[in-house]
Parts: sequence; C-alpha cells; structure tokens
Amino acid sequence: MTPNKKAPGKSHRNGISLFQLMQMFPDETSARKWFESIIWQDGVARCHRCGGANTYEVPSGKPLPHRCRDCRKHFSFRHGTLLEDSHVPLQKWAIAIYLLVTSLKGVSSMKLHRDLDITQKTAWHMLHRIRHALSGSGISMSGKVEVDEAYIGGLERNKHESDKLKAGRGSVGKSAVVGIKHRDSRQVSAQVIDDTRRTTLHGFITEHATEGATVMTDDFISYRQLDDCKHEFVRHSAGECVVGETHINGIESFWSMLKRAHKGTYHKMSGKHLNQYVGEFAGRHNIRELDTSEQMASVVASSFIGRRMMNRELTGGVDGRLH
Repeated sequence: MTPNKKAPGKSHRNGISLFQLMQMFPDETSARKWFESIIWQDGVARCHRCGGANTYEVPSGKPLPHRCRDCRKHFSFRHGTLLEDSHVPLQKWAIAIYLLVTSLKGVSSMKLHRDLDITQKTAWHMLHRIRHALSGSGISMSGKVEVDEAYIGGLERNKHESDKLKAGRGSVGKSAVVGIKHRDSRQVSAQVIDDTRRTTLHGFITEHATEGATVMTDDFISYRQLDDCKHEFVRHSAGECVVGETHINGIESFWSMLKRAHKGTYHKMSGKHLNQYVGEFAGRHNIRELDTSEQMASVVASSFIGRRMMNRELTGGVDGRLH
C-alpha cells in the first residue's frame, strides 16, 4: 500500500525503527562496512593523502587496515573525516547520526550520553562534529525566495540578576540570525549575523539569491532598496501575513522549529556555537524529504568527507562560525 502523502508529517518516507537500526548495526564490523560503503562508493579503498587506488588491505589491521603502494602510508576510511582521531565505536557513531537526523528538535548531549553510555563531554563533541557535517555550504537560489531575520536567546526577565544587561527588552542579549528559503525546492540556508543593518542583510541576500530572483520579506526597513532583484513584502506592522503569493511563512516556520528546540531541547545555545546549531537545523531541513537511510548516508557521503573537526576548534578561542 502506497502511503498517503497528505498524511500527517512525512509519513510518505521510509523510516527506520529502533529495532531495524539494531539489526543494521549489530556489531563494529557491520558499522565499519556501512561507513566504508558510503565513503568508498566504488568499493576501492582510496588513500586520503595522494588519492591513489593502488592500495591493499593489511591482514593484521595494524597499525591501520589499509596501505597505499604509491605513497607507502597506512590509512583507514576515518582519515580526513569527522571520525578521525575518534575512539568512539563506529556502532555508536552510526546510532548518533540516526538520532540527530531523525530528531526534529535536535538531541542534547545529556540525552546522547545516556543513550550511548558515553561521557557527556564525548557526546557533546560527537554532536558538534555531526552538526558541522550537516551544515554543508551556502546554497544559491533563483526564482521566488523568502528572507527573514530572527533573534535567538533567553528573555532578559528570566535571567539571573548578574547576567542581565539592563539595556532594554526585545532583542537585548539575543543573537541575530538570518535565513533564506526557496519557495519551490524548500531548501534553506541560514547563519548568525553581527547585526540587522541594511548592508548586512543585503549582503546575505546577494550571496544567496541569484540576480533576478524574487525576494519576499516583511516590511523591516533594512530590506528596502534591494538591487538586482524583484522585491515583494508583506506589512507585518499593519497586520498583513499573506498578500496573494507574497508571504514569508516558510522561513518563519523554520525559525519556529529552531526556537522550540532552543526552549525545549537545549535550553541554551551559546553565542560561540550558535552558528553550528543553525547550520544543523538548516541541514536537517534540507534532507527531510529523503528516506531515513538516505538521510544518514547523505550526512556521511557529502558532509563527513574532508570535514575533519578537532576538539580544540570547539573549545579554543574561536567564534563558533563555520569557515
């Protein structure tokens, strides 16, 4: 029986139950073969250093399972990926990927540490590595696009007295984010921004919307005088939500999901790592139409490869932006 595409949620997709997940990854060998089949799709173990295919498997698996005849170096599929230097079993990595791509509001490090029987610190690092993989890169969009900005953070009145900025209400103490959503493909690209001035928002639109695109926004003053595109807007200040085909309901729905995750799952998103969380939600949104197995594979195939992330990048003195 073909699932009804009008059924609630994404019922037309083929999901994976927890029981099926355990059957997919009963041990380390099955998890390793799954990762290798995605990273080396042609079945050939390629050296991450020279890219050569003149390799062979080391019978003992030591010091590493493969060796390149060209550069004479040992290697494994982990090299150059977010799995490099990780001592967490591959079975747990596969389960962590499953949990993050199937959880609309994300997964906290505390929950992952309990589910996988690992430390909270390890769970936190794993989640940030997968977020980095999900974030991908910016998307260039043509046709009709929706653009909107939002503010992420706690309310001043709910903060401890010593943490209050005492500089007003509304957006005070929150971080500004901006996003763009394609009306037809429903793809989203979003990022943290320093401010919501005209030059900042226009720069984001120019980077993500092609020349001649129809850009839909609200009536925020910073969106005025957009060049090289057709600009349509709804007057939220006058109570307008939809005018014909002009609205920004799609991107506002994306912000709604992110804000519910902030309040209900994470409770706090530090400014240092906020861009990672925004990238995670955009990445998960962009693969939501795929079957669960395809979602998991796409994270590994298109994002894990060449996106190594070390712990010092997360805990050091960086600003949390993805470069």
